Amino acid sequence: MVQAAGQHSVVTITRTPEKIAIDDVEARFGDYDQPSSLIEAYKGLDRLLLIPSSEVKPGRRSEQFIAAIDAAVEAGVPHIVLISSTGARNTEKTNIAYDYFVSEQHLMRKASKWSILRMNYYSEYFIMDAQMSLAYGVLSGLTESKVAFVSRDDIATAAAGLLLGDDHEGAIYNGTGPESLTGAQRAELIAKVSGKPLSFITIPVETLQDQLQQGELPAEIINLVVNTQQNFSNGDYDIVTGDIEKLSGRPARSLESILSTTTFQ
Repeated sequence: MVQAAGQHSVVTITRTPEKIAIDDVEARFGDYDQPSSLIEAYKGLDRLLLIPSSEVKPGRRSEQFIAAIDAAVEAGVPHIVLISSTGARNTEKTNIAYDYFVSEQHLMRKASKWSILRMNYYSEYFIMDAQMSLAYGVLSGLTESKVAFVSRDDIATAAAGLLLGDDHEGAIYNGTGPESLTGAQRAELIAKVSGKPLSFITIPVETLQDQLQQGELPAEIINLVVNTQQNFSNGDYDIVTGDIEKLSGRPARSLESILSTTTFQ
Protein backbone atom coordinates (compact mmCIF):
# COMPACT_ATOMS: atom_id res chain seq x y z
CA MET A 1 0.00 0.00 0.00
CA VAL A 2 1.17 3.52 -0.85
CA GLN A 3 -0.07 6.64 0.93
CA ALA A 4 0.18 10.14 -0.49
CA ALA A 5 -1.58 13.36 0.56
CA GLY A 6 -3.91 11.42 2.82
CA GLN A 7 -4.96 9.10 -0.02
CA HIS A 8 -4.25 5.38 -0.19
CA SER A 9 -3.40 3.45 -3.33
CA VAL A 10 -3.20 -0.34 -3.55
CA VAL A 11 -0.32 -2.28 -5.06
CA THR A 12 -0.72 -6.02 -5.52
CA ILE A 13 2.35 -8.27 -5.71
CA THR A 14 1.78 -11.45 -7.70
CA ARG A 15 3.51 -13.98 -9.92
CA THR A 16 0.93 -13.18 -12.63
CA PRO A 17 0.45 -9.39 -12.69
CA GLU A 18 -1.00 -9.62 -16.20
CA LYS A 19 -4.11 -11.25 -14.71
CA ILE A 20 -4.88 -8.30 -12.43
CA ALA A 21 -7.45 -6.03 -14.04
CA ILE A 22 -8.79 -3.88 -11.21
CA ASP A 23 -9.26 -0.14 -11.50
CA ASP A 24 -6.75 1.96 -9.54
CA VAL A 25 -4.75 -1.11 -8.52
CA GLU A 26 -1.13 -1.37 -9.61
CA ALA A 27 0.13 -4.89 -10.25
CA ARG A 28 3.80 -5.77 -9.83
CA PHE A 29 5.63 -9.04 -10.33
CA GLY A 30 6.93 -10.72 -7.20
CA ASP A 31 7.59 -14.33 -6.23
CA TYR A 32 8.30 -15.61 -2.72
CA ASP A 33 10.68 -18.11 -4.29
CA GLN A 34 12.57 -15.34 -6.13
CA PRO A 35 13.61 -12.95 -3.32
CA SER A 36 15.39 -10.59 -5.70
CA SER A 37 12.06 -9.88 -7.41
CA LEU A 38 10.53 -8.89 -4.09
CA ILE A 39 13.00 -6.11 -3.34
CA GLU A 40 12.01 -4.27 -6.50
CA ALA A 41 8.31 -5.06 -6.02
CA TYR A 42 8.27 -3.65 -2.48
CA LYS A 43 10.02 -0.35 -3.24
CA GLY A 44 7.97 2.73 -2.41
CA LEU A 45 5.41 0.92 -0.25
CA ASP A 46 4.38 2.43 3.09
CA ARG A 47 2.75 -0.74 4.41
CA LEU A 48 3.05 -4.31 3.24
CA LEU A 49 0.73 -7.26 3.89
CA LEU A 50 2.39 -10.70 3.69
CA ILE A 51 -0.03 -13.56 3.01
CA PRO A 52 0.93 -17.26 3.38
CA SER A 53 1.40 -19.27 0.21
CA SER A 54 -0.27 -22.64 -0.33
CA GLU A 55 3.06 -24.40 0.25
CA VAL A 56 2.61 -27.56 2.38
CA LYS A 57 6.18 -28.83 2.70
CA PRO A 58 7.39 -28.31 6.30
CA GLY A 59 9.71 -25.33 6.56
CA ARG A 60 8.84 -23.77 3.20
CA ARG A 61 6.37 -21.15 4.46
CA SER A 62 8.83 -19.82 7.00
CA GLU A 63 11.58 -19.75 4.36
CA GLN A 64 9.30 -17.75 2.06
CA PHE A 65 8.20 -15.37 4.80
CA ILE A 66 11.77 -14.78 5.98
CA ALA A 67 12.86 -14.00 2.42
CA ALA A 68 9.92 -11.62 1.99
CA ILE A 69 10.57 -9.86 5.30
CA ASP A 70 14.25 -9.41 4.47
CA ALA A 71 13.35 -8.07 1.02
CA ALA A 72 10.85 -5.61 2.52
CA VAL A 73 13.42 -4.35 5.02
CA GLU A 74 15.98 -3.90 2.24
CA ALA A 75 13.37 -2.10 0.12
CA GLY A 76 12.72 0.31 2.99
CA VAL A 77 9.12 -0.62 3.77
CA PRO A 78 8.34 1.10 7.11
CA HIS A 79 5.53 -1.17 8.35
CA ILE A 80 5.10 -4.90 7.64
CA VAL A 81 1.88 -6.80 8.45
CA LEU A 82 2.06 -10.60 8.63
CA ILE A 83 -0.85 -13.02 8.29
CA SER A 84 0.03 -15.79 10.74
CA SER A 85 -1.97 -18.49 12.50
CA THR A 86 -3.49 -18.97 15.92
CA GLY A 87 -1.50 -21.60 17.77
CA ALA A 88 1.82 -20.37 16.38
CA ARG A 89 4.46 -21.67 18.79
CA ASN A 90 7.90 -23.23 19.17
CA THR A 91 6.99 -26.85 18.49
CA GLU A 92 8.17 -29.67 16.21
CA LYS A 93 9.58 -28.40 12.93
CA THR A 94 7.22 -30.69 11.00
CA ASN A 95 4.23 -28.85 12.46
CA ILE A 96 2.92 -25.88 10.47
CA ALA A 97 2.59 -23.96 13.75
CA TYR A 98 6.40 -23.87 13.88
CA ASP A 99 6.62 -22.19 10.47
CA TYR A 100 4.39 -19.37 11.71
CA PHE A 101 6.31 -19.07 14.97
CA VAL A 102 9.64 -18.73 13.16
CA SER A 103 8.16 -16.17 10.76
CA GLU A 104 6.72 -14.07 13.60
CA GLN A 105 10.01 -14.09 15.47
CA HIS A 106 11.91 -13.00 12.38
CA LEU A 107 9.44 -10.20 11.72
CA MET A 108 9.80 -8.88 15.27
CA ARG A 109 13.59 -8.90 15.01
CA LYS A 110 13.94 -7.33 11.56
CA ALA A 111 11.05 -4.92 10.91
CA SER A 112 11.12 -1.39 12.28
CA LYS A 113 7.31 -1.49 12.57
CA TRP A 114 5.21 -4.63 12.47
CA SER A 115 1.75 -6.04 13.14
CA ILE A 116 0.47 -9.62 13.13
CA LEU A 117 -3.00 -10.94 12.28
CA ARG A 118 -3.34 -14.59 13.25
CA MET A 119 -6.02 -16.48 11.35
CA ASN A 120 -8.04 -19.27 12.88
CA TYR A 121 -8.91 -22.37 10.83
CA TYR A 122 -10.80 -21.34 7.70
CA SER A 123 -14.49 -22.16 7.40
CA GLU A 124 -13.92 -22.81 3.71
CA TYR A 125 -11.49 -25.62 4.52
CA PHE A 126 -14.02 -27.14 6.88
CA ILE A 127 -16.65 -27.15 4.13
CA MET A 128 -14.43 -29.57 2.18
CA ASP A 129 -14.23 -31.79 5.27
CA ALA A 130 -18.01 -31.62 5.62
CA GLN A 131 -18.61 -32.61 2.00
CA MET A 132 -16.39 -35.67 2.31
CA SER A 133 -17.81 -36.66 5.69
CA LEU A 134 -21.39 -36.65 4.41
CA ALA A 135 -20.45 -39.30 1.87
CA TYR A 136 -19.70 -41.68 4.76
CA GLY A 137 -22.18 -40.36 7.32
CA VAL A 138 -19.38 -39.72 9.83
CA LEU A 139 -17.24 -36.73 10.79
CA SER A 140 -14.10 -37.81 12.63
CA GLY A 141 -11.47 -36.21 14.83
CA LEU A 142 -8.69 -37.26 17.15
CA THR A 143 -10.55 -35.82 20.15
CA GLU A 144 -13.72 -33.88 20.95
CA SER A 145 -11.92 -30.67 20.00
CA LYS A 146 -13.28 -27.13 19.79
CA VAL A 147 -12.64 -24.76 16.89
CA ALA A 148 -13.77 -21.17 16.22
CA PHE A 149 -13.82 -21.28 12.42
CA VAL A 150 -13.34 -17.99 10.56
CA SER A 151 -14.13 -17.07 6.97
CA ARG A 152 -11.49 -15.93 4.52
CA ASP A 153 -13.54 -12.83 3.75
CA ASP A 154 -13.50 -11.82 7.41
CA ILE A 155 -9.74 -12.19 7.59
CA ALA A 156 -9.41 -10.15 4.40
CA THR A 157 -11.56 -7.28 5.67
CA ALA A 158 -9.78 -7.33 9.04
CA ALA A 159 -6.41 -7.17 7.26
CA ALA A 160 -7.64 -4.20 5.21
CA GLY A 161 -8.75 -2.44 8.37
CA LEU A 162 -5.38 -3.08 9.96
CA LEU A 163 -3.53 -1.66 6.96
CA LEU A 164 -5.69 1.46 6.80
CA GLY A 165 -5.86 2.09 10.54
CA ASP A 166 -3.41 3.57 13.00
CA ASP A 167 -2.09 2.50 16.40
CA HIS A 168 -1.48 -1.11 15.33
CA GLU A 169 2.29 -1.08 15.65
CA GLY A 170 3.52 -4.09 17.64
CA ALA A 171 -0.01 -5.49 17.93
CA ILE A 172 -0.95 -9.16 17.58
CA TYR A 173 -4.58 -9.87 16.68
CA ASN A 174 -6.40 -13.20 16.53
CA GLY A 175 -9.01 -13.39 13.79
CA THR A 176 -11.62 -15.93 14.87
CA GLY A 177 -15.25 -16.82 14.37
CA PRO A 178 -17.90 -15.82 16.94
CA GLU A 179 -18.12 -19.24 18.62
CA SER A 180 -16.01 -22.31 19.28
CA LEU A 181 -17.73 -25.58 18.32
CA THR A 182 -17.03 -29.15 19.43
CA GLY A 183 -16.83 -32.02 16.98
CA ALA A 184 -20.36 -33.14 17.88
CA GLN A 185 -21.67 -29.60 17.41
CA ARG A 186 -20.00 -29.38 14.03
CA ALA A 187 -21.56 -32.66 12.90
CA GLU A 188 -24.98 -31.54 14.17
CA LEU A 189 -24.66 -28.28 12.27
CA ILE A 190 -23.70 -30.01 9.02
CA ALA A 191 -26.66 -32.38 9.38
CA LYS A 192 -29.00 -29.45 10.00
CA VAL A 193 -27.84 -27.47 6.99
CA SER A 194 -27.51 -30.39 4.55
CA GLY A 195 -30.57 -32.31 5.68
CA LYS A 196 -28.49 -35.48 5.86
CA PRO A 197 -27.57 -37.53 8.95
CA LEU A 198 -24.07 -37.14 10.29
CA SER A 199 -22.42 -38.31 13.50
CA PHE A 200 -19.07 -37.49 15.09
CA ILE A 201 -16.54 -40.09 16.24
CA THR A 202 -13.00 -39.94 17.61
CA ILE A 203 -10.29 -42.10 16.10
CA PRO A 204 -6.64 -42.83 16.99
CA VAL A 205 -3.99 -40.91 15.07
CA GLU A 206 -2.75 -44.23 13.60
CA THR A 207 -6.18 -44.82 12.07
CA LEU A 208 -6.21 -41.36 10.53
CA GLN A 209 -2.75 -41.92 9.05
CA ASP A 210 -3.79 -45.30 7.63
CA GLN A 211 -6.89 -43.82 6.02
CA LEU A 212 -4.90 -41.04 4.40
CA GLN A 213 -2.22 -43.45 3.16
CA GLN A 214 -4.89 -45.66 1.62
CA GLY A 215 -5.98 -42.62 -0.34
CA GLU A 216 -2.45 -42.46 -1.78
CA LEU A 217 -2.01 -38.85 -0.76
CA PRO A 218 1.46 -37.24 -0.86
CA ALA A 219 3.42 -37.45 2.39
CA GLU A 220 3.33 -33.65 2.81
CA ILE A 221 -0.49 -33.62 2.64
CA ILE A 222 -0.77 -36.49 5.12
CA ASN A 223 1.55 -34.66 7.50
CA LEU A 224 -0.48 -31.46 7.13
CA VAL A 225 -3.83 -33.15 7.79
CA VAL A 226 -2.51 -35.05 10.82
CA ASN A 227 -0.84 -31.91 12.19
CA THR A 228 -4.06 -29.96 11.78
CA GLN A 229 -6.09 -32.54 13.67
CA GLN A 230 -3.45 -32.67 16.41
CA ASN A 231 -3.54 -28.87 16.63
CA PHE A 232 -7.33 -29.06 16.92
CA SER A 233 -6.86 -31.45 19.85
CA ASN A 234 -4.25 -29.17 21.44
CA GLY A 235 -6.80 -26.36 21.53
CA ASP A 236 -4.84 -24.18 19.10
CA TYR A 237 -8.04 -23.01 17.42
CA ASP A 238 -10.22 -22.90 20.53
CA ILE A 239 -10.08 -19.15 20.91
CA VAL A 240 -12.80 -16.54 20.38
CA THR A 241 -12.01 -12.84 20.11
CA GLY A 242 -13.67 -9.68 18.86
CA ASP A 243 -10.66 -8.76 16.73
CA ILE A 244 -12.46 -9.23 13.39
CA GLU A 245 -15.07 -6.65 14.34
CA LYS A 246 -12.47 -4.38 15.94
CA LEU A 247 -10.42 -4.23 12.74
CA SER A 248 -13.14 -4.46 10.08
CA GLY A 249 -16.10 -2.79 11.78
CA ARG A 250 -18.40 -5.78 11.24
CA PRO A 251 -18.97 -8.95 13.30
CA ALA A 252 -17.35 -12.21 12.24
CA ARG A 253 -19.65 -14.57 10.37
CA SER A 254 -20.72 -17.78 12.07
CA LEU A 255 -19.92 -21.19 10.66
CA GLU A 256 -23.65 -21.85 10.27
CA SER A 257 -24.12 -18.76 8.08
CA ILE A 258 -21.29 -19.88 5.82
CA LEU A 259 -22.50 -23.49 5.63
CA SER A 260 -25.98 -22.21 4.79
CA THR A 261 -24.68 -20.81 1.51
CA THR A 262 -23.11 -24.15 0.57
CA THR A 263 -24.71 -26.69 -1.76
CA PHE A 264 -24.23 -30.18 -0.36
CA GLN A 265 -24.36 -33.15 -2.73
